[in-house]
Amino acid sequence: VQLQAYGGGLVQAGGSLRLSCAASGRTFSSYAMGWFRQAPGKEREFVAAISWSGGGTIYADSVKGRFTISRDNAKNTVYLQMNSLNAEDTAVYYCAFRNPIYGGNWYLSTGYQYWGQGTLVTVSS
Repeated sequence: VQLQAYGGGLVQAGGSLRLSCAASGRTFSSYAMGWFRQAPGKEREFVAAISWSGGGTIYADSVKGRFTISRDNAKNTVYLQMNSLNAEDTAVYYCAFRNPIYGGNWYLSTGYQYWGQGTLVTVSS
């Protein structure tokens, strides 16, 4: 099972980026997916998650209204559209499969598995 996140880069405050995460080695459409991020010196934190069908989404309060998670099951890819970026969004962004047998909080990283390698987003102020 592999997850390849890409699309990060350097962007000015107020700008936008779209991250992608391509999955292989698993029936992608059967699993919910999540995006997390980790800023330097901080713990990994939840950003957004999406159900297997794409019909359900949840967001961290810090990104609600600015970020949009989506997926294309035909392409085995989950996306994170990030708008109105600010310096606090600077982090390495990771995607992961939701563990289907984990019934706990969707905001906790322990509920996810097969993490990708991450892609760095740097927002300059």
